[in-house]
Amino acid sequence: MKRIFLFAAIIGLLSVPAVTLAHHSAAAYETAKQITVTGTLTEFHFVNPHVLIYITAKDDDGATRKWQGEMTSPNRLVRAGWNKDIMKPGDPISLTGYPAKDGGNSIRITKVVLKGQPLSSDIE
Repeated sequence: MKRIFLFAAIIGLLSVPAVTLAHHSAAAYETAKQITVTGTLTEFHFVNPHVLIYITAKDDDGATRKWQGEMTSPNRLVRAGWNKDIMKPGDPISLTGYPAKDGGNSIRITKVVLKGQPLSSDIE
């Protein structure tokens, strides 16, 4: 019985790092290329585990599209000078980052330009 418990405990401990690393994976994004999406901020969620930015932007055909951008944790952004009031709906914004592999309107943000001014580059 003790061997079964020990074996289960070892397997459990070995599987924790894999789960932790999988959560912070960029597997859903094409990290070999970057895109920039420029538009108007609609929502800003300064929450754990990842800050989310929602914008509307016009595509090449002039159609308005909704985009979701995902960033690092609020804790890391606070250390880079950000806070929950750094941006408001209606602000002009550009997001640069890795596009979603599935072709959806989602981006893993690496750079933010707000009202024409770049924000801290320490956001990945």
